[in-house]
Amino acid sequence: MGKKLVTAQKRGETRALCLGVVMVFGSVIAYYILGTTLLPLYQKSVWSQVSKCHLIEANIKDQEELDGRNVPQYPCLWVNVTALGKWAMLYHTEETKEKNHQCSYIPTHLENYRKARLDVEKIKANFKEHQAFLCYHDPEENERSVLYTRLYGPQVLFSSLFWPTFMLIGGVLIIIMVKINQSLSVLVAQH
Repeated sequence: MGKKLVTAQKRGETRALCLGVVMVFGSVIAYYILGTTLLPLYQKSVWSQVSKCHLIEANIKDQEELDGRNVPQYPCLWVNVTALGKWAMLYHTEETKEKNHQCSYIPTHLENYRKARLDVEKIKANFKEHQAFLCYHDPEENERSVLYTRLYGPQVLFSSLFWPTFMLIGGVLIIIMVKINQSLSVLVAQH
């Protein structure tokens, strides 16, 4: 019976050790992926200061020309605000500015015009109701635009790094406990 117990104990230790190593390896891969994708976006984002924005105007640009350029085939919300005493164009997120710099808000249902129009009108009504709100601006004032929501803020970075860190700590603890158990087994067998 003692030999079977030792064999089962060694198999269990081997499996636990493999689990710990896989957890550490998986967290290193997750850190690498986050470091090459999310971290550069966080570092590139210039909108880091929070300020109070006041609504100047909110219009829906609907298949018409804006400054001599055609607006896309979906309804587009265009919002102007004052932040730090200066006029600025409000964008919903960093991606909104990259997708279409003429729109403050791009609706989610682009294939269904009626749903997109209702979505844009709802957002416009929210801005009209709450005319003062928090927004993000560039502290160096290189940008004449502000963001309503940051996609790549510190909270997103923290929440993205939480699980890989938890997995790394768990894997290291499993490896340490297996090594402590093995050394205690050797000490008990010697006495």
